[in-house]
Amino acid sequence: MLRDDLLRQASHYATDGGLVGDLTRLIAHASVSQSEGTREALYAYLAEEIDPMLTALGFETETFDNPLEGGAPLLIASRIEDASLPTILIYGHGDVCNGEAHRWREGLSPFSLTVEGERLYGRGTADNKIQHLINIKALGLLIKARDRLGFNVKIIIEMAEETGSYGLREFFQAHRGKLAADVLIASDGPRLAADTPTMFMGSRGGLAFHLEVNLRDSDHHSGNFGGLLADPAIILSHAIASLTDQRGQIRIPEWRPTSLTPDIRAALKDLPPRKHDADWGEAELTPSERVFGWNSLAVLAMSSGNIAAPQNAISGAARATLQLRFVVGTDMDNILPSLRRHLDAHGFSMVEVKPARGNVFPATRFSPDHPWVRFVQQSLTRTAGKAPHVLPNLAGSLPNDVFTDILGLPTIWVPHAHAECGQHGPNEHALMPIAEEGMRLMTGLFLDIAENAARLKQEAAESSAAP
Repeated sequence: MLRDDLLRQASHYATDGGLVGDLTRLIAHASVSQSEGTREALYAYLAEEIDPMLTALGFETETFDNPLEGGAPLLIASRIEDASLPTILIYGHGDVCNGEAHRWREGLSPFSLTVEGERLYGRGTADNKIQHLINIKALGLLIKARDRLGFNVKIIIEMAEETGSYGLREFFQAHRGKLAADVLIASDGPRLAADTPTMFMGSRGGLAFHLEVNLRDSDHHSGNFGGLLADPAIILSHAIASLTDQRGQIRIPEWRPTSLTPDIRAALKDLPPRKHDADWGEAELTPSERVFGWNSLAVLAMSSGNIAAPQNAISGAARATLQLRFVVGTDMDNILPSLRRHLDAHGFSMVEVKPARGNVFPATRFSPDHPWVRFVQQSLTRTAGKAPHVLPNLAGSLPNDVFTDILGLPTIWVPHAHAECGQHGPNEHALMPIAEEGMRLMTGLFLDIAENAARLKQEAAESSAAP
């Protein structure tokens, strides 16, 4: 009876105006961590929204300056009911990408929530404000109904995820005790399919870098010097083309992972099809294996001359920014050195390799056989009435390594967005049906944890002690 009543309350919060009202306030904060943002807006989001929301639920909160100069603030909240009970760590990020208001269609504004049918438009509706809002509100429903959680919770909200989680690793090293827990259960990223819950236990890593060809300080007339002076754009194009074949299959041996093992392939076997080009990527792999089990290279930007007003001249320089998304089984420290060796071996010693600014997201992956993973999967299945899609890792990148490598936690992510949500671009939006189901899923999950807390603590301990 309690479970059914809580799930009804969760649905009502999403559909009867509660979610829209709360999300309207959150979206109104232009908490941008990129070039359009201000430090004041980042602090305000925590002070005016998150801190009061959690304090009202009986959490003790503390806001910290970033350990690195110029970094964004972070907030830790904790509600400890009994030290013998399991402690759940929940993560979210309140920062968003640049609003880029000029790119949004007419009638929409990045920092004003707009509801059109089932769509909720605004910067942060998908990434990540609605996601941590859902998880916090689900905790609140449980506290209100039972006057307790029945387990312990710690929450970390950072404000620099969209700039590579700048300072997050240093912060976790300095505050390991404050963040100690039994498991991370958090929400970010998209579902694999909008109509089915997803859970994943890690993420692909991401490393960006620049390739530059600087041959001379000025441009030269393409008639007077054509055929005499080397063209840096042509050289750079050939250098980039040497990294993959014409369908994007990676040619650098060190960039080809060793971790697409039979058990990972089995986990990816029955996933639904994704949008893909049939003749792109590793030919011998399925689309799911290409995006969740393999590495991919992307050219993010290229420049030489002025494309808006081309001149009859040979440019003096050319530059490109590329990104490798990589899975566990790739030596992250060898990515750029192996690139340098490859370029030299193929006659491109004049191409400079420079790391891009910002932190690198390492690749992570956690075993789907862990007791916590099985329990979350069973709870989501019970609430949704169907099994979730279980991924070994997200195709995108998250700071999951701070939880696995620094805190030593099993990590489970339950996203409340969908793949076509427009995150990082114009017209970002959430879907109300996913938000409503997300409220039900997390409310049911937290209740199930409360009712099985002692057993979960014991099973996890036995799993960790097993050889």
